[in-house]
Amino acid sequence: MSKTRLPFLFLAILALLAALWAGLLRIGWQWPSWQPTLPAAHGPLMISGFLGTLIALERAVALNKRWAYVPALVSGVGGLVLLTGLSWSWGNRLLTVGSLGLLILFGFMIRQHLTIYTLVMAAGALSWFIGNALQWSGWPIYRVTLWWLAFLILTIAGERLELDRVLRLSRRVQGLFVGATAVFSSGVLLSLHAYGLGMRVSGVGMILLAAWLLTYDIARRNLRQIGLTRFIAVALFSGYVWLGMGGWLALWYGGVAAGPIYDAILHAIFLGFVFAMIFGHAPIIFPAILNRPMPYSPRFYSHLLALHLSLMLRVGGDLLAWPAGRQWGGLLNALTLLLFLGNTILALRQNDER
Repeated sequence: MSKTRLPFLFLAILALLAALWAGLLRIGWQWPSWQPTLPAAHGPLMISGFLGTLIALERAVALNKRWAYVPALVSGVGGLVLLTGLSWSWGNRLLTVGSLGLLILFGFMIRQHLTIYTLVMAAGALSWFIGNALQWSGWPIYRVTLWWLAFLILTIAGERLELDRVLRLSRRVQGLFVGATAVFSSGVLLSLHAYGLGMRVSGVGMILLAAWLLTYDIARRNLRQIGLTRFIAVALFSGYVWLGMGGWLALWYGGVAAGPIYDAILHAIFLGFVFAMIFGHAPIIFPAILNRPMPYSPRFYSHLLALHLSLMLRVGGDLLAWPAGRQWGGLLNALTLLLFLGNTILALRQNDER
């Protein structure tokens, strides 16, 4: 079964690499593009082609059913269609169908195990589907991105609550989590009719979720551990800080539609929060998907540190109206993700050599 998962992972990583190139074009690097719609495909490729396919694949592995891999396949192919430029409309259709498939997977999961965290993760899948459907129907990207943010924030928050079961959280603490999630979700819904106000309410929700995770997530306790456990905790804890920062920027600036502030809000969350989560969970996710161990190495801190330093340069460039800082920060962001892939492959290969 593990070998059959490789094509899905390949499609996701291919979408990631294309999204990185598209992002560098969008941020001002005058490099060649193999097709004219590539810069516009940056968001769909990163969110749906890479992250959506990866999350759908992770859920399929957890369900351990052959039919559960269909959503990951559809979204992966949708990303492939977009990056090749064959058809913008068909690429977005496939990504929308793939997100609907993930929502159906969560429907089966809820039937098996109805909990707060499965409902929150299902709400994340629903947000991905709605965002893709809005984009397919012609909504501008800036009106769609909040739904994509909700997809990732709710998915990650639900997963953390699931893992925090070992702490036996009190009803009050779980109630605080539900309240923070409700505030964030209400802002996302409100953005359909009042984009600026919805963004600000969502920003409050992000701050509340970040505060909850910083206070109650098991990562706080694991900071005192050693080895892989500590690395995961450091990665997660740093990501929660970026979530709070993104929420503060959303609250302060509201519904910006483009430009440096828009860039700062999105990448504080998409890069600072989401990829810190990916870096932290990669030593667990990749072994589960590939069915092979991946030993921990202290060099994992290199891509985590590079992520935060490069993102500080980028966001600083955005907020200080310093185009060179933003542009070089974006390039270093891309190189950081390549470093992460390189460190991951090296760790897997070193295990094979043992």
